[in-house]
Amino acid sequence: MSQVPLLSARHITKSYAGVRALSDVSFDLEAGEVHALIGENGAGKSTLIKVMTGAVPAYSGTLSVRGQTVAAMSPATSRALGIAAIYQQPALFPHLTVAENIAFSLEARSPWRRIDWSRRRREARDLLERVGGGIDANRLVDSLSMPEQQLVEIAKAIGSSARVLIMDEPTASLSGPEVDRLFEVVARLKSEQVGIIYISHRLEEILSIADRVTVLRDGMTVGTHPREGLKPSTLINLMIGRELSAIFPKRSVAAGEVALELRHVTCRAAGVHDVSLDVRSGEIVGLAGLVGSGRTELAQTVFGLTPADSGDVLVRGRPVVVRSPTGAIEAGIGYLPEDRKQHGVVPEMAVDQNVSLASLDGVARTGLIDRPRERSQAQRYVDQLRIKTASVGSDVESLSGGNQQKVALARWLAIAPKVLILDEPTQGVDVGSKSEIHALMQQLAEQGLAVLMISSELPEILGMSDRVAVMRGGTIAGVLSREDATQERVLAMALGQ
Repeated sequence: MSQVPLLSARHITKSYAGVRALSDVSFDLEAGEVHALIGENGAGKSTLIKVMTGAVPAYSGTLSVRGQTVAAMSPATSRALGIAAIYQQPALFPHLTVAENIAFSLEARSPWRRIDWSRRRREARDLLERVGGGIDANRLVDSLSMPEQQLVEIAKAIGSSARVLIMDEPTASLSGPEVDRLFEVVARLKSEQVGIIYISHRLEEILSIADRVTVLRDGMTVGTHPREGLKPSTLINLMIGRELSAIFPKRSVAAGEVALELRHVTCRAAGVHDVSLDVRSGEIVGLAGLVGSGRTELAQTVFGLTPADSGDVLVRGRPVVVRSPTGAIEAGIGYLPEDRKQHGVVPEMAVDQNVSLASLDGVARTGLIDRPRERSQAQRYVDQLRIKTASVGSDVESLSGGNQQKVALARWLAIAPKVLILDEPTQGVDVGSKSEIHALMQQLAEQGLAVLMISSELPEILGMSDRVAVMRGGTIAGVLSREDATQERVLAMALGQ
């Protein structure tokens, strides 16, 4: 590694409204390395990245690029110095082509400048080839998959001669093969001496791709360690400051009556075909499968977002007709969707208002919201789920990702469901919040709730499920008991082998 770091942050301190977000944090990045930055939600990762990219100023400390101190970092300055950030949700214009998106960030803009369309497309193709993306530069961005959009973002960064690339949760929505392809791109960038700051909650990824790991906790640097010799348990202990005895606190629960039964359910619009499956009270059934296998589509069909064309849905033995989410709620079905920010919570609304959204009748009198009753209901779930918030009147957007997920969960618990469908319940949350959500799932099962859990993380599926149903091509490929379910068998079934 070089003697002078590519990027160096020294003794960075930053506060918001009197709350210390960063306290004397130091971090450096060498050319040609992947330096992972990890920590629980609220540990200070996002704030440190904002300081490095100039989005927010530090109160104290220094930033240096290639040994030169930067007096005042701003977004324009960071771009000029070769710093680029790629976030979990790519910042692209959906109705423009790939070539136009790349050109927008690279070309000098002038009202009198004539556009050389052939050159624009050629340069876009060259950049896409460099990152290994076989993407047509003429395609509209809204036709691209999430991994393809990320490759376009990387191509933009390379085209701007970025030497420092910040990747924030880049694999949160990717399947296994897509993650492998992204890692190939990362390896290629390393060989070109690009330095990469890699942020992820997936510890297995960190240990497979990072050269060094820096751990933040409560806004402070816990330490920087070479990857060699590190284990997930070591990182967990560093991140949360205590031993985590069980990430998956699964205990055996005697299964009760069948709470949800699907008989030959088909929804052509959702690509769901002839699905038969049952979930018993007190049981957690994991729904596994590759991206595109139909897991989320099945959940949306059961919840009435895309109603079934044929087949039967029974709740505790009684046939129900679910033509809308309202019908599903009336039948006792709750659904926590995958996209927390878009469908799980309303960030601009308060905690108590979010909790009551699906159960307004329960907090209303004579057609009007009873605010004291609404606040009381929310406070009950804040206490039960240990939601960290200043008050039930705080906006949800002020909460960490894990606490936002708990608020979304509270909304569905408020309808007293018989069946709860959880789609990626721990995606994008830190390991401590993940453990708490798993413990809540276990408690709900012990209280007799039937849980259908969709997850792309096989360790979560295997760790929390009483049975595992595997989807492939929009239908159930098979069901495995907890004892028979292994990563190899689940993957083989998902691949049709």
